[in-house]
Amino acid sequence: MDLQTGLVTLLVVSMVSALAPFVSALLERIRLPQVVVLIVGGILVGPQVAGWADPDSVTLLANVGLGFLFLLAGYELELDLFRARGGRLAVIGWFVTAAIAVVVTGVLAYLGFIHAFVPVALGLTTTAFGTLLPILRDNDMLSGGFSRFVLPAGAVGEFLPIVGIAVFLSTNGRFLGLLSLAAMFLVAVGFAYLPRIGHSERFSTITRAGEDATSQITLRLTVVLLFALLTVASRFGLDVVLGAFLAGVVLRRWAPGDVRSLETKLDAVGYGFFIPVFFVSSGMNLDLDSIAAAPLRLLVFFVLLLAVRGLPALLLYRRDLTFRERTQMAFLTATALPLLVALSEIGLSTGNMLPENAAALVGAGVLSVVVFPGAAVALNRRGRTTSGDDHAEPVGQRADRGDSA
Repeated sequence: MDLQTGLVTLLVVSMVSALAPFVSALLERIRLPQVVVLIVGGILVGPQVAGWADPDSVTLLANVGLGFLFLLAGYELELDLFRARGGRLAVIGWFVTAAIAVVVTGVLAYLGFIHAFVPVALGLTTTAFGTLLPILRDNDMLSGGFSRFVLPAGAVGEFLPIVGIAVFLSTNGRFLGLLSLAAMFLVAVGFAYLPRIGHSERFSTITRAGEDATSQITLRLTVVLLFALLTVASRFGLDVVLGAFLAGVVLRRWAPGDVRSLETKLDAVGYGFFIPVFFVSSGMNLDLDSIAAAPLRLLVFFVLLLAVRGLPALLLYRRDLTFRERTQMAFLTATALPLLVALSEIGLSTGNMLPENAAALVGAGVLSVVVFPGAAVALNRRGRTTSGDDHAEPVGQRADRGDSA
């Protein structure tokens, strides 16, 4: 790949990224998230439509963007939430979803609709937590009682499928996959406690003095942490998104200096450049020909994402959330994309997944990002315009305050 092609692709990708907020603002009436504009923009400029950009030339940058997406998802997660009712319900909900996914996928395999049982089953249990965060943040949906349920549900829907990939789809086999997973967690714990062991007044002084200077020490240390855990995950034969997610969790424990300043910088670097590159690249890599050849498969996977991952929330949270909030939860937890890309690549590399199913699974993920968050945001805005009972917390939520104390 020559330098000129790479520069032209970066120019096109950066133009799509810069135009996305304007397009989203112009289409405000249909509540189109910027993530959707980035993906659609990638499709339009990619090799299968206009041919202005080559996705292979930005693969590394796209992978870094995926890393930042999961880093910020892990950082946003408060582990204390899992001690409360919302965290317990999130874990129970995922295992209920997994059981339903196994049954549904078994039926599809019996009918000959799919060949790759495990990747598809795991794909139906995923939630694009990192993808949802900017949407939830921009629409003020991360405050209040609802956030204490949607945050753990989203995190579980992203983290446990990663563990499933490590165990069931590891290139080293299941036993070595489990050992690699355990070793990865030990490394993450080591990173979490390393600053305490090596704490010194001199180190703290240098960090505080340089965090907002040209040296940008805290940001550089964060990038080192991210790439260190990405590299360790890759060495262990694990999916790199696991390393990125753990990097975010670790960072929340030992972030040095001014935490708010660091959060602003991470948002600027991640959402300002690398993460848009990932979404635009995802659009450019979408196999439109395979989807066009078998559109029914895309619709089947799209419906199954909502039915398998989303609908259990309507029953599971009936004591804690209003019906409108449970419907929002169903749409949000059914939103999936990054892990579907990873699972499709694994299925294709092993030869177990049909190309048309891989394209349809990713296409269903793209469609879920297009439709489901917008529906949840519309319900949220409609709820704010109605009278006061939507602002009152259900009994279960008020009780959960004491449970989480």
